[in-house]
Amino acid sequence: MFFKLKTGESMNKKIFLIVMAGLLCSKGLLAEEMKKNYTGDEVVVTSSRVEEAKKDVTSSVTVIGKEEIRQSSAKDLGDLLAEKNIGAIHKYPGTLTSVGIRGFRTESHGNDLMGKVLVLLNGRRAGTGNLAKIAVGEIDRIEIIRGPAAVQYGSAAIGGVINVITAKGSGVPTLSFAQELGSSNYTRTTLGTAGKVGNLDFSGSISLAEAGDYKTGSGKTYDNTAYDDQTSGSLNIGYEFMPGHRIGVNFTSFKVEDGGFPGYLSQNDLDDYFVKENYSTDFIYEGRTADRRFSWMARYFTGRDKDTFFDPLGSNPDFYDDGIPYDSTVDHKGSQAQVTYNHELFRVTAGIDWVNYEETQTPYDPYLSEYDDLAQFMLLNGFLFDRRLVLSAGIRYDSFDLTSQGYADLAKVKKTADNFSMNYGVAWHLNDGIKLRAAYAEGFKMPSSKEFAADYVSSWGTHYVGNQDLKPEESSTYEIGFDLDYNRFSSSLTWFTTDFKNKIEQRSVGTYPNGYSTWVNLGGATLSGIEGELSYSFQPFNGNWKISPYAGFVYLTKFEDDSTGERLLYTPEWNATAGVRIEDQRGFYGVFNLAYTGETDIQDWESSYAGTVITKGGFAVANLSVAKKFMIDEEKNKRAITIKGEVNNLFDRDYQFVKGYPMPGRSFTVGLRVDI
Repeated sequence: MFFKLKTGESMNKKIFLIVMAGLLCSKGLLAEEMKKNYTGDEVVVTSSRVEEAKKDVTSSVTVIGKEEIRQSSAKDLGDLLAEKNIGAIHKYPGTLTSVGIRGFRTESHGNDLMGKVLVLLNGRRAGTGNLAKIAVGEIDRIEIIRGPAAVQYGSAAIGGVINVITAKGSGVPTLSFAQELGSSNYTRTTLGTAGKVGNLDFSGSISLAEAGDYKTGSGKTYDNTAYDDQTSGSLNIGYEFMPGHRIGVNFTSFKVEDGGFPGYLSQNDLDDYFVKENYSTDFIYEGRTADRRFSWMARYFTGRDKDTFFDPLGSNPDFYDDGIPYDSTVDHKGSQAQVTYNHELFRVTAGIDWVNYEETQTPYDPYLSEYDDLAQFMLLNGFLFDRRLVLSAGIRYDSFDLTSQGYADLAKVKKTADNFSMNYGVAWHLNDGIKLRAAYAEGFKMPSSKEFAADYVSSWGTHYVGNQDLKPEESSTYEIGFDLDYNRFSSSLTWFTTDFKNKIEQRSVGTYPNGYSTWVNLGGATLSGIEGELSYSFQPFNGNWKISPYAGFVYLTKFEDDSTGERLLYTPEWNATAGVRIEDQRGFYGVFNLAYTGETDIQDWESSYAGTVITKGGFAVANLSVAKKFMIDEEKNKRAITIKGEVNNLFDRDYQFVKGYPMPGRSFTVGLRVDI
């Protein structure tokens, strides 16, 4: 069942199966030349929803560790992934960022159900596709699955998954205080605590920030780009009431009270502003048997993602003192339950996921909708030949109930739908330093309640009608690659190809006054490419220093619309990053990072309402951060004072991720952190 192929598959897929067979038959090429340095100590959780050694993962996975996050100059998750440059970034002034993986992106303008890359928070849906709403203060690590992960996490995981994992407290309790000051009147104050007392662990922080209008690389002041009262916080607290049994509560919150909404630099709007917020609470129980043969997890979560846009010069200024607001609110809740059986030769994880979204929008396009998904899944792993051969497979079934209703006393429109997904993979350890791998995975995005079941009239008279015959957007991805770990050198290389179909687009039917707007499945796309990462660490000067150059890239060899043969819009051919980290034995570190985004075909909405397709040039942005830690108590190494300096856009480039919305020019930040 897991190796079923569909009629008319391309030569790429046949090549993939041949290569998979070749991996299984490989006899240790290069084995005699490689030392046994593939330690496999790093543990990841995203790919299989349980802890496993990264060396046993059969797909392409990137991990951004705690030290890398700490040393970065990023202020939020969007900034961090822009530095990592794993794919196309759409970043606007203020608090609005989406990120792409393999030609697909998160949806930053709406809830995460509308995107094609899924953002998780500790293994469950974050409820937003706007990465700027997720602060980096208490993040322990970030795990990125490159490629579909529908079997593990359901709808919207077509291009990949970004799992943000917050820190748990351990060790002697500490308090921390940090103050940052920077260009454009930027300021951020953070208070945090972490530790463990008996069986109680805790980790949390709260941060307050604001910034003024910034200047672009060309020296022009970009008005209405400031924000006030940005508050973010998190708390992860747990109690181990028996060995191996922990109950916990995890709370996260983000809010901007007054953020500028500037419009294009060429058409600057000084009046518009927004309020954005995202918060959630998780209740979690994790347990296992004493012999670790069985383990399990149960979770319930609830939260809200809300965006309010104010236009003081709107058509009805008496609606509010500040004009008529546009409000989009998504209340989400859900639960997860899973159990895992571990054996020397195999592991199986089975469980259920349930998620419910209620979305309301007012006053333009007024409607409410509900999205309800109940899913069952099973993930299998096999370990053969002293764990040199790893096999993986998974299946998932999702059942959806979707409801939409306009506010003009229109009846509710309901729709049920379902989806079946699967994946499989293989990894073969030539020796302890080289792993070859291959995988197949499916992804899908279920149409939204609005696209399926809308029936309402907008404030300007457009009648929106859902299409109950819509099919889910679907993808099938094949990939092959290798991971190498030799002494202090690490690298990975992956080739992938994706067949994307049933793309959903909005279309007008008929003419006024009897016409309406609806959604249709229209064509698809083929995306193929190569992605790679490498790093090397060496310790000169008698081992007193550690120098670690690194690089990574994504190169799309094909990204075409199947129906037109044209290159896909908003999809750069190249994304690359390179840099170096330097550390010494006495608390100093420095990081230089250069991120390059290649030329991209886009629609030019700034110059005309026609959206003429143009080619936007590529650009490179360099960031630099340095810090020095001074120990307060050598015996208690957590007590320290750290001074940090950052320069973003080091070479003062005039660049923009989205045409018409330039990013800040060279900016400076200095900070002081005290840990006691």
